[in-house]
Amino acid sequence: MLAAALALGLSSAPALAQSASPAAPADSAHRSGINAREARQRARIRNGVQDGSLTTAEARRLRTEEAGIRAEERAFRRSGDGLNRVERRDLQRDLNQTSRQIRRLTHNGRG
Repeated sequence: MLAAALALGLSSAPALAQSASPAAPADSAHRSGINAREARQRARIRNGVQDGSLTTAEARRLRTEEAGIRAEERAFRRSGDGLNRVERRDLQRDLNQTSRQIRRLTHNGRG
């Protein structure tokens, strides 16, 4: 397909080359989504400590919960071919709960 695009002199050859490459596995999209969300939550905790809206004890408790979620994710991934829908939903539920705790603790009038 790329050779045909070059022969025709199409300017969108890079786009055609990308579309000709095999698609990434479906699980990789979910993996990056969960990992990206974990990274954003870690940044929120770090920012809360830096701006004084989280105490070190609160941050430690939140980091412990985040570590537990990462451990659960590792266990799920070891048990089969990536994450299935139920496991992904469970991780998202855990991340939702931790996100609410981060929000609650950073907006409790202390910082």
